[in-house]
Amino acid sequence: MAKIELQHVNYIYGEGTPFEVRALDDVSLCVREGTVTGIIGHTGSGKSTMVQLLNGLSRPSAGTVLLDGEDIWSRPKDMRSIRFRVGLVMQYPEYQLFEETVRADIAYGPKNMGLSAQEIEERVLEAAAFAGLDPALLDESPFDLSGGQKRRAAIAGIMAMRPEVLVLDEPAAGLDPRGRDAILRGMREYREKSGATVIIVSHSMEDMARFCDDIIVMAHSRVVMQGSCKEVFSRSDELAAVGLDIPEISSVCSRLRAQGIEVGEGIFTVEEAIRSLTDLFAEKEKSKG
Repeated sequence: MAKIELQHVNYIYGEGTPFEVRALDDVSLCVREGTVTGIIGHTGSGKSTMVQLLNGLSRPSAGTVLLDGEDIWSRPKDMRSIRFRVGLVMQYPEYQLFEETVRADIAYGPKNMGLSAQEIEERVLEAAAFAGLDPALLDESPFDLSGGQKRRAAIAGIMAMRPEVLVLDEPAAGLDPRGRDAILRGMREYREKSGATVIIVSHSMEDMARFCDDIIVMAHSRVVMQGSCKEVFSRSDELAAVGLDIPEISSVCSRLRAQGIEVGEGIFTVEEAIRSLTDLFAEKEKSKG
């Protein structure tokens, strides 16, 4: 079942001026309910513009954005409720922190939803846990946190509203591998425990292969490919045609096969490669015995 759909969406910056730029060109896509969907593409492909349409932060120049089958712009006065249902974490959200404490920053959204003090506190603790934020930091100033901790606090502030759809634009950009892994694992855990739909924009093919169910590929302001991870990453020639690549581990496995090592095909994560090689070596040892 589709949670979010875009139907023939266009978005034009500076429309009707000499500086007109078409950021989205007849974009149609479907995000399945309850999945983690990755959006990949080079800078300028339209990814960030598109995610800003999903909760009404921007309005398409043409076309329709549907949430649970309903046009989100059918009742513009209700847009506030749409933004509670579709939570958007912008690039470098740590620059959006503004309260005196981390707790108050995370509580800001739930407070504006009119929740009770008890419910707000429950949501703050829950969201901090999902984002991997130490509870001991909740009463600290957000400006005293490290860069990774600020990122987690900002993400927790969106998660605390328990959106049905959580949209993250490059949530792991600029973080070290450990920090990136922790944040993305938290997003997947949030999906598993809440049943929410998660949409992640990233440049990292490896992250997409590890954490996403479906992939949407954008190039030149259009959607050029969409499907499961295996369906998309198996089309390496088409990805190369738009300047993208399959995960590095897939290339490594391909080179191993070329050297006669019978590692399995359709491998897109390091974990899958380890399992395949372990099974292969175990089989060889068994045959020796």
